[in-house]
Amino acid sequence: MNNWYMLTLVGADRTGITAAVTQALFDADMNLGEASMLRLGGSFTMMLMVSGAAGADAVVSAVEPVAHQLGLKVHVDAIDGQLHEHLEPNVHVTVSGADRAGIVAGVTGALADAGLHITDLSSDVAGEASQPVYIMQIEGQADTGIDALRAAVTARVGDAMDVHIRLIETLLG
Repeated sequence: MNNWYMLTLVGADRTGITAAVTQALFDADMNLGEASMLRLGGSFTMMLMVSGAAGADAVVSAVEPVAHQLGLKVHVDAIDGQLHEHLEPNVHVTVSGADRAGIVAGVTGALADAGLHITDLSSDVAGEASQPVYIMQIEGQADTGIDALRAAVTARVGDAMDVHIRLIETLLG
């Protein structure tokens, strides 16, 4: 049985981060499970499920030379593997409007209260620096209908934000 770890790396974005980190893990006889990597602002962040290591220190030792070379911060936590237990999203929520403090907290709080289990959230700030527009995309699984989700969000943010909620058609074969 392999131990599983969540490896998180964060640093300034540059070409080759993914290749260097995953090669270091492969060279150390470690395997990847699920992964998420993205650019936020000028930074790049990676979250990788890693197995095959004797301990968290072994994961750090495997990536530390590359992380040091690329200026990445490293964090490792022991986790349960739980592969192949995907939660399929069935709802997509788009929220946009004038940027202000509290949008994410208000919208996600309302969605949680209405029973939405968020599986993915991404956001961006568009528009001009003098008039920024906040855009948030959320996918999740809801047992309640779209009307319940819409009512919960509208009650929390009112007309201050444009909110669009639609079902995701998932074909499993």
